[in-house]
Amino acid sequence: MNDKFQRLSELGAGDFGHLDGSLIDHLQATKNLLDEWSAPAVLKDAGLYHAAYGTAGFDDKLVSILQRDEISLIIGPEAEEIVYQYCACDREYLFSQIGTTDFPEFKNRFTGEHYPLPATLMRQFCELTAANETEIAIDNLDFIAAHGEDLKDLFINMSPYLSEDARAKTASVFGDEKI
Repeated sequence: MNDKFQRLSELGAGDFGHLDGSLIDHLQATKNLLDEWSAPAVLKDAGLYHAAYGTAGFDDKLVSILQRDEISLIIGPEAEEIVYQYCACDREYLFSQIGTTDFPEFKNRFTGEHYPLPATLMRQFCELTAANETEIAIDNLDFIAAHGEDLKDLFINMSPYLSEDARAKTASVFGDEKI
């Protein structure tokens, strides 16, 4: 078993429920989807830990944001930064700007700060968002019925930030060639 996955298990990810099973299964499947998209190792590691501090859509936390150093030691500082920004994102605030401005402003839901994400981090954030939501949607018709249209619009707006593989998979799952 991969050490990073083992540490995730030790943090209790298997004890948390998620939409279609356990959180640990969702985290592993998100990482696997990023692997299929030939994402860099740092983004795959972030995918495995992407809900560590809770998210705007998943309030349960594996660890406190006060444990960022511990997570950084497990997955590395660059992957941990992606995880932190992913967990800290006020999604409603950011998503409403993507596709409407060239420089979307990020709002940190933990601190209330507003700032632009560096271009590389913005691409990583969007790729991780696509992997997370797509993983949930695969074989989940109820999720697609409830959220598919909004996610399709989001991924159309995110398309400049997404890899070709991510655009193809989101288009396939959410049904739109424009992604």
